[in-house]
Amino acid sequence: MSKARQHKLEDRVRVIVAETLEKRVKDPRLGFITITDVRMTPDLREASVFYTVFGDAKEQDETAAALESAKGLLRSEVGKQTGIKFTPSLAFFADAMPENARYVEELLRKAQQDDERVHLQAAQGTYAGDVDPYRHPREVDSEEE
Repeated sequence: MSKARQHKLEDRVRVIVAETLEKRVKDPRLGFITITDVRMTPDLREASVFYTVFGDAKEQDETAAALESAKGLLRSEVGKQTGIKFTPSLAFFADAMPENARYVEELLRKAQQDDERVHLQAAQGTYAGDVDPYRHPREVDSEEE
């Protein structure tokens, strides 16, 4: 099994699952969902489907339950549209990408505030010693020459 074929099939499964959720699954528990990624085992027997849900924890839990109940329909649709010998089993995982992005944004904001504080201190600070601590050769008076 080539990696290129595996990646192509992962992309195809992602599209099939997303389209099927949009057009065929009518579960009212299904929230505003985005399929972000699909990872398959090298033998193509198992597919991990990563998703994000817009909403609070309750909507995320309801969407997870709706995905579990629609797993059979989604798997059969993947089998029909891909035409591979063995239809992969599907496992759904909430993608941690939004939480990670918020955490990184918070770290960047804190770093920017720290930088601004350091720049302010530097602008108001004074030198610990002379303004120019380097030695310079003595200037020779023109009268001495």
